[in-house]
Amino acid sequence: MAVNSEQSLATPTGNKNLDHRVGDFSTLADALDYAARGETGYTFYDLRGEIAHVLPYADLRERARALADRLAARFERGARIAVIAETSPDFATVFFACQYAGLVPAPMPMPINLGGKEGYINQARQMIAGAKAAAAVGPAQLTGFLTEAVAGLDGVETLDYAALSALKANGAAARPFAPDEHCYIQYSSGSTSAPKGVIGTQASVSSNLTAITRHGMVCTPNDRAASWLPLYHDMGLIGFLLAPMAAQMSVDFLATSDFVRRPLLWLRIMTESGATITYSPSFGYELAAKRAARAEPGAINLAPVRVAGIGGDMVRPEALDAFAEAFGPFGFKRAAFTPSYGMAEATLAISFPTLGDDVIVDEVDMRHYTRSGVAQPASAITSPEHKRGFVPCGRALPGHAIEVRDEDGAALADRIVGRIFIKGPSLTPGYFSDPEASAAMYAGEWLDTGDMGYFLNGQIVITGRAKDLIIINGRNIWPQDIEWAVEKVDGVRSGGVAAFSVDDGRGERIVVVAERRGMDDAARSALKREVSAVIQNAAGAAAEVVLARPHSMVMTSSGKLSRAKVKQKYLDGAFDEHRGESEAGRPALAEARG
Repeated sequence: MAVNSEQSLATPTGNKNLDHRVGDFSTLADALDYAARGETGYTFYDLRGEIAHVLPYADLRERARALADRLAARFERGARIAVIAETSPDFATVFFACQYAGLVPAPMPMPINLGGKEGYINQARQMIAGAKAAAAVGPAQLTGFLTEAVAGLDGVETLDYAALSALKANGAAARPFAPDEHCYIQYSSGSTSAPKGVIGTQASVSSNLTAITRHGMVCTPNDRAASWLPLYHDMGLIGFLLAPMAAQMSVDFLATSDFVRRPLLWLRIMTESGATITYSPSFGYELAAKRAARAEPGAINLAPVRVAGIGGDMVRPEALDAFAEAFGPFGFKRAAFTPSYGMAEATLAISFPTLGDDVIVDEVDMRHYTRSGVAQPASAITSPEHKRGFVPCGRALPGHAIEVRDEDGAALADRIVGRIFIKGPSLTPGYFSDPEASAAMYAGEWLDTGDMGYFLNGQIVITGRAKDLIIINGRNIWPQDIEWAVEKVDGVRSGGVAAFSVDDGRGERIVVVAERRGMDDAARSALKREVSAVIQNAAGAAAEVVLARPHSMVMTSSGKLSRAKVKQKYLDGAFDEHRGESEAGRPALAEARG
């Protein structure tokens, strides 16, 4: 089933003989049927920046429909198919074949970020079992992992792409999903227990794709997208595999692991293709900015970029500043930054700002914030260590709504911090085979996001996850404040800090794990004293400081810091400040923080 690269040219930007239609399809199959009438599609690049595969939507549809008949002959309609979501034509083909066959794909991560082979196999087993999958599919080089993952699970086949191609259709005719049926199962990435499978329906996904392409990014016939985001995460899967297709837009893909090794390749591919739309979490922009000095003269031109989205985690103003400063001379316009808010439970996007508006950074006095829960603007006399910049992420997409509520459920006014609730047609009906968690997620028609934030002139501002909040002596302390302050200490690795609280039976106390650079005992002692002083100044509270070797942090499958899993490592006694930890299982994306 592999796609060879006989076509050396990338798919074109725009279609010559197909009217541009922005979303408003009832199913993914309908959207691909329409896109296949044009010339656009997916282009996949390798680590050298050369075209590895070209997959026009017309070819994708043909391959997917052919595979759908084989799948329909093998699996009962409605069955779940767990599939490793590598950045490849094969994954795209399997995903859309499931749509045509009435099967529910459950994308799984590649084996990075999850604690080595054992951690990956355990995570994959939980996902396959949680989806009650009939099969686990992936590239041939990972079938060994899948075989171990399904061991002990009854009735689960393991198939590589060649085995899928060898299936016989036996005259079966695939029946695509109808608008009122499921679409996929999207796994959450940060759970410390069994990952939750978010149900995407054809209706919820189609609604979000229309909102994103028509109202969020305001797609035009001349747009082109570029992405290195993992396709097992909602921002990569929905934002770049599906949304551009629903607007007949070509996409240039770079594998996540290749981006980590060569971050400037992302920008060079965009330059060569004339891409106008891209997205990244904060760390992607930071990493590219750090490598800006290596850019060859004339190799990068970002002038065409009109949407440089940022999401997937809290927006870091420092990341925007660093990228804009580094690549302004390469044509990048700061107004292209598009901070937005979303989550898998809402398919992807919840809010977008007005495109082209300057990014606002709201400087808040954190001393007032922690005492009162009000995001009071910092004044001229507020000391730098007590200021924190928050970035508004726009207004709710049409047909959707956002509220910030207090503990009693009452809606709050501007600048008062509370819990964020959302509603709208893009929301999931729940988690697959988990009615208790599904019920707990909703308060009537409103979904409890678990996020905290406030409104500023109608825009939503995200301040953190409610479950990460540290409460010491009745004071609310946000872990990000501690982490970002400690990261600035010389000797601490950027992005390598996790702050959390533990209860030792005498009340809550703060623990901060910070990745150190190589140093002797005296230097470590001095660094620990300096970090302790910074924490006391930033949080107004003492903390236990643990200096861990580089790459000790645990990341989610989407590249975010998992405080919960770092905390579990701490509780398990996994950190040894002097000997360090074994290199085994180090997360691949940790290199991005170096």
